[in-house]
Amino acid sequence: MVKATGAPATPWAFRARFRRTAFGWKGSNLAIERIHDALAEIRAVARQDPAAAAEGAVLFLEKLSPALNQIDSSSGALGNATYSAVKELVPLIGSAPVDTAVRKKWLDRLFEAIQEDDPPYIEHLGDHWGDLCATPELALSWADQLLPTLRSVLRERMRGTYAFFSGTTLCYSALFKAGQHDELLKLLALDPHPIWQYMVWGARVLAARGQVDEAIAYVRDRAGSTTSPVTIARFVEEALLKAGRRAEAFDQYALLANQANSNLSTFRALAKKYPELAPDKLLAHLIDSTPGEPGKWFATAKTLKLFDRATQLAWASPCDPKTLMRAARDHLVKQPGFAMQTALAALHWMSIGHGYELTGLDAHEAHRLAIEAAGNAKQTELAQATIEQVLAPDRPLSAWLRQSLGRPAAASKLTRA
Repeated sequence: MVKATGAPATPWAFRARFRRTAFGWKGSNLAIERIHDALAEIRAVARQDPAAAAEGAVLFLEKLSPALNQIDSSSGALGNATYSAVKELVPLIGSAPVDTAVRKKWLDRLFEAIQEDDPPYIEHLGDHWGDLCATPELALSWADQLLPTLRSVLRERMRGTYAFFSGTTLCYSALFKAGQHDELLKLLALDPHPIWQYMVWGARVLAARGQVDEAIAYVRDRAGSTTSPVTIARFVEEALLKAGRRAEAFDQYALLANQANSNLSTFRALAKKYPELAPDKLLAHLIDSTPGEPGKWFATAKTLKLFDRATQLAWASPCDPKTLMRAARDHLVKQPGFAMQTALAALHWMSIGHGYELTGLDAHEAHRLAIEAAGNAKQTELAQATIEQVLAPDRPLSAWLRQSLGRPAAASKLTRA
């Protein structure tokens, strides 16, 4: 362990940026940017001095809520950023090579920060309190401090009185780290209506004992209506992965547990967690998971450079024409055949009536890209024939497309090749 020394403190740049009420009501975007900057600064120090970086992480978490408490956080983006920051910094603090005296001071400071966490930006620290303690001995010491208040609160709850203790998750986490599993289960049994953040510790005890199926049944039986299926799926998937039951975890829970803001992000999360699955096989599984909407996975296939599959997806179901046009523009030279097909598909979906706020300029650009890519791929005749099919009068917006492209109105219905 590294003992405290007389070395000068690190001159953290984020200290001044996260003074109390540093951000105004509309400061969410700036605050998120500053959070990323602070994390980058801490990471840079961690490469050379993990203990100093952990000290910086504690300081940052102390200053976070007071700095952000005037911001309109209704969009949820700021909450996601602070949650990710806590998730990243906990391992850094927990693994820091410092002696017990230093760690005790850190925990005291973090506990005080949790008490003043309003709005609750760092409340998830409680879920990791045992990890922050680092040793079972220190975790047991914290559990002993928190238990009297928790037992008092539970007695009130058993009487039907509303009672809340901000240290509840801290206590359960500390008991778990200290190996006091029976005590943890006894406490949970006293709570008539445990919320997910409390109840999940009982399931973790069962999983730690190797009773994975019992742990799964435990959360399913006790999770209330306010617990989302995604939250349950994430716990079950993690328990199955730790038990080595990877196929079961993937087949039954992975898709729900790893939903992200975009299909590409979902793919990347699954690819990272299940590296044994080849990218094309994983993509095929994801395409099958959205029957009737294979086009949703076009961007993912394109990013993976699976151009044949991406071409199929571009035509399989509605794709955003602007997304297809960007793909065509980016691949005009190196993948002209693919660029031609995506530009043609963009015109196709325009003629059907798909797309958002499209203008004549969009139609003209898609046509230009299709012709240029076709020339590069030496497939001009095929492109022209496809365009004539797209402009056929039996399509909802073919007249608009013809007008946008400066084509004469169709005299009669064309037979599609």
